[in-house]
Amino acid sequence: MSNHLSRRQFIQTSTAIGAGLYVSGKALGADVPKKDVINVALLGAGAQGQVLMDAILKMKSPGIRFVAVCDIWNVNRRRVMKRMKSYSKHYGYRYADYVDYKEMLDTEKDLDAVIVATPDFWHSEHTVACLKKGLHVYCEKEMSNTLEGAKKMVEAQKASGKLLQIGHQRRSNPRYQHCYNNLIKGSNLLGRITTINGQWNRSKASCEDIMDWTKDPEKMKIDQATLEKYGFKDMKQFRNWRWYKGMGGGPIVDLGSHQIDIYSWFLGCNPRSVIASGGTDYWKDHEWYDTVMAIYEYETKQGTVRAMYQTGTTNSSGGYFENFMGDKGTLMVSESAGRGSVYRENWVLEEEWQKWVDKGYITKSEGLPAKKDADEDAVLDVREGSYAPAEYKIPVKMDVPYHQPHLVNFFNTVRGTEKLNCPGEIGYETAATVLKVNEAVAQKKRLEFKPEDFHA
Repeated sequence: MSNHLSRRQFIQTSTAIGAGLYVSGKALGADVPKKDVINVALLGAGAQGQVLMDAILKMKSPGIRFVAVCDIWNVNRRRVMKRMKSYSKHYGYRYADYVDYKEMLDTEKDLDAVIVATPDFWHSEHTVACLKKGLHVYCEKEMSNTLEGAKKMVEAQKASGKLLQIGHQRRSNPRYQHCYNNLIKGSNLLGRITTINGQWNRSKASCEDIMDWTKDPEKMKIDQATLEKYGFKDMKQFRNWRWYKGMGGGPIVDLGSHQIDIYSWFLGCNPRSVIASGGTDYWKDHEWYDTVMAIYEYETKQGTVRAMYQTGTTNSSGGYFENFMGDKGTLMVSESAGRGSVYRENWVLEEEWQKWVDKGYITKSEGLPAKKDADEDAVLDVREGSYAPAEYKIPVKMDVPYHQPHLVNFFNTVRGTEKLNCPGEIGYETAATVLKVNEAVAQKKRLEFKPEDFHA
């Protein structure tokens, strides 16, 4: 059994995602009458905003239409508007661009939803303003660079009655849904989870924009007055805001937030403590830590789980993944295409896992090592097992953009056919979990969480 999610197939419900069942794009509203069209604005048209926009446009759904884009940089606006022009011409929709978000919200009277993909320190103000205008919001993670800002977002959502989805897109990824629903909950395939480790390593070249803005200032630079109005001192800071305190949270927030969110989701609880080490070890002109290693402690119903996470910004070795280790098996999963396996511990009988193969939860890999086939001449340490853990594959594949299922979930919830996979309250819990790491690095000690820390 191999479930394949094509670009013309979308998930109808979160239950269907977990079961590996898919329905056609009509579930998105491709054939809905015009009164059911969702008018969307893109607020923040940088790299992430364009990723989200492209994921939406690739749905090719006339039931979802972009009508406006807002960004303070004309380079971003031109690039996005060029893409929108082709889209709008095909579907006959108008479009407009803005520098100031307040002007956009005051002018666009028929908006239904806004995609917020601005720098983290703007998320709270932008999201609250949109919710107060009666608009649904899909806000990129991190929810906010401060818990105070995140709390305001949740409060505004509750007051408005509108939807707030936070962009932890793995929560809608069909492979992660399958792992959670079928491998963690449905079969308890791993047994008692005791340890987690994960990482996101990036190369030096991926971590900083080093363009010389003086070469073509008329075309490329934002004027100083505009930069300062929106909180930036210069173009370098504008293009590398994640590295500056008061704007982003550094790589542990920008990258680690995605994966640490999965730790809490799969374990079904929030951590009770964190200890971390980090520093500006390489990028001496950055304010946030370029290398961070953190260890969380979780107290689950089955017992204590210790979870390590690291992010590095000078070497890409191993890329990014999450590794859940239980006494019966290990789950290694990644959003990265093609990565993901389950490993049966060598003391667990193959017959015990065969029923999950028969159910389609996992598939056998070719050439599974067997105890009787172990090399008798191999030199083994006395503490080694007699053969390697057996590998099984996760039988769910996806060839749509990573963010698309999460956006589908958002738009389907706007239409009333689903529930959000990552509402503001969940985003707040993750923000509280991740932002604490930077505190732990600064204080150089173990920090405890209280239950109330996770409630907005």
